[in-house]
Amino acid sequence: MKVLVIGGGGREHALVWSLQQSPKVSEVVCAPGNGGIAAIARCLPADVKDIPSMLAVVEQEQPGMTVIGPEVPLAAGIVDAMQQRGLRVFGPTQAAAQLESSKAFAKEFMQRRRIPTAHYAVCASLEEVRKSLPIFHTPLVVKADGLAAGKGVVICQTKAEAEEVAAGIFSGSLLGSSDTRLVLEEFLEGEEVSFFALCDGAHAIPIAAAQDHKRVGEGDTGLNTGGMGAYCTDALLEPTMVDWLTTHVTQNVVDGMALEGTPFTGILFCGLMMTARGPMVLEFNTRWGDPETEAIVLRLETDLFDLFDSAIDGRANEIAVRLKPGASACVIAASGGYPGSYRSGLKIDGLTPTSDTGAVQVFHAGTSLMDREFRTAGGRVLAVSAAADDLKTALAMVYGRLESIQFEGMFYRRDIGHRALAKEG
Repeated sequence: MKVLVIGGGGREHALVWSLQQSPKVSEVVCAPGNGGIAAIARCLPADVKDIPSMLAVVEQEQPGMTVIGPEVPLAAGIVDAMQQRGLRVFGPTQAAAQLESSKAFAKEFMQRRRIPTAHYAVCASLEEVRKSLPIFHTPLVVKADGLAAGKGVVICQTKAEAEEVAAGIFSGSLLGSSDTRLVLEEFLEGEEVSFFALCDGAHAIPIAAAQDHKRVGEGDTGLNTGGMGAYCTDALLEPTMVDWLTTHVTQNVVDGMALEGTPFTGILFCGLMMTARGPMVLEFNTRWGDPETEAIVLRLETDLFDLFDSAIDGRANEIAVRLKPGASACVIAASGGYPGSYRSGLKIDGLTPTSDTGAVQVFHAGTSLMDREFRTAGGRVLAVSAAADDLKTALAMVYGRLESIQFEGMFYRRDIGHRALAKEG
C-alpha cells in the first residue's frame, strides 16, 4: 500500500523511515517533506496550513493511507475533509484536536473528567487576568490558548511579569499572532514525562514514555523551544504507573471524548509532571511529539503501519505494542539564535547524500537539499538519534555522530538525559 505522510520535520522523517520498513507498505511519499526526507522518499509541495493544497496531493497520489504529522493541519480540519471523501486517514478530527489546539478546552475537559491537572483560570482579557492573579502563588505559568509551536508557555517569577506576558499574548507581540484567551496555571514541580497512547475512538493502548528537554540551555535554562532532545527508556515509568495512567488518563480521555460526541482517533500525547501529589497532566498533544518520535521509533518493534491501520479500523485493542529492550536518545542540532531569529541556507557538512543506515540515524528537522548538498532551513535542523542496550551508550553514539557534523552557528545541548544518568550513578 502507498502511504502519504503530511508534514516536513524530524518527526515526519522518522515516521517515513519507520513506515518504509513495513512489508505492507509499497511506497511512502511525503508532503512537503524536507531535504533529508527527499533523500529517501518522493516529496511533493504542499502547504500544511491549507486544506485544498493537501487534498490536491491526496487526489494526485491516491494513497491507501494518509498519516498527519503536525498539529496545524489537524487543527485546520484536514482529517474531517478526508473522512468526508471516504479516505483512510490517521489522526483526530478538528473537534477532537481541540485537546491540543485549545489549552482552555483541554483544562475544562480535564476538570469534567476529573483528570489530575494543575489549578488554573481561563482569562479572556487583561482585566480577567488581574482579577485572577491573587488566587495564585508565584512562580506561576501563563499559557497561550492556541497553538504556539511549543513556545506559548512562560513561567513567570512575579505577578507583574505574568501580567506583562498576558498583555503580550493578547496583543500578539509575544508570539506574532494575538490570542483571545489564555490560561493562568499553578506552577508544578517534579519530573516531566511524555506518555504516548494509540487511540481508535474507543480504546487507548500505551505505546511508550519519553522525556523531552524543552529549555534551550544546558541545565534546563533559557527559553522554551520545540524540544532540544529526548530519550526513551522503560525506567521512565513503572508498569504499575503505566496501568494507572492508561486507566485514569488516556482511556478516561477516550471515553470522555466519545461521550461528548467527539471520538478521538490518533496519537494522544500526555505531557505529565510527576509531582509529590502524583502525576499531573500539563497538556495534551494530539499527534506524535517531536523530538520524542525520533527516539521512540528506534525502539519500536511493532510495525508502525499496523498501529495506524488498527486505529483507523477501531481495533487498536488487538495490537500488541512491543519495544526493543534498552534505551534510545535524540539530540537536536540547532541554528545559532534559535529559538529567536536565525539564518537559513547554510551548508551542512558531514552528512551522507542518503539517510544514515547504521546504528545512528540522522533525522532531518529543518533542511533543504540542493544539488545533492544539504542546507539549513529551520531553527531545529537535525535530530541525531540512536538506540542501544543502555542510555549512556545510546547518548555516546549520538554525541559521537554530532562531532562529525558542522554548519555555521550550530549548537546542541550536551546534557540530554542528565536526570536519568544521575539516577543510574
